[in-house]
Order: sequence, then C-alpha cells, then structure tokens
Amino acid sequence: MINKTLRYNYYVYIITNSYCSTLYIGVTNNLERRIYEHKNKLFDGFSKQYNLNKLVYYEYYPDINYAIQREKQLKNWHHDWKINLVRQNNPNFQDLAKDWGC
Repeated sequence: MINKTLRYNYYVYIITNSYCSTLYIGVTNNLERRIYEHKNKLFDGFSKQYNLNKLVYYEYYPDINYAIQREKQLKNWHHDWKINLVRQNNPNFQDLAKDWGC
C-alpha cells in the first residue's frame, strides 16, 4: 500500500515596510498565500497596523517543529541581528515577492 501522507513545506519569513524600520517574523505552510494576505491587508494585526508587506527574507523547513523553533529563536534576537541576517542574504532589502503577482 502506498503511503499517501500529505507533505507540507514550512517557511519562516521576515517582512518589513517601505522604510525597513519595522520587522515582522512569521511562519506559514504557504508562503505565497501568506505574503498575499500581508500585501492586501486581509487580516487586522501588527503587519497591517505598521504597513508591513515587503518580503525580505525567508527560510524553508520540511518540519513544522523546526520552523516554529526557528521563528521563536529569531523573534528573541536583537533588532540589529535580524537586520544583519537579512543583509547577508538580501543586501538591498528588495521585495523577494515582487514578481509573485500579489
């Protein structure tokens, strides 16, 4: 019998505003959908309040537990550490989802 276990992809992501002054860290199993929700302000909350809709960083995890653990770790980092993490991978803080049609 074939194992039809549903496999998910999990992402830890960082979004910011146009000034790159505020960061939000989240976790999702559908990065494109979640960024669409942020960009279109579909839910009330921190990202809507501070106009955070620019994806500047993400990491992939095949296991939700590792993704949640990493999200918690990043949320406990100092702001400067988070900025440096983004800069190492995206020096100009470009919107990584700009071509996704969000």
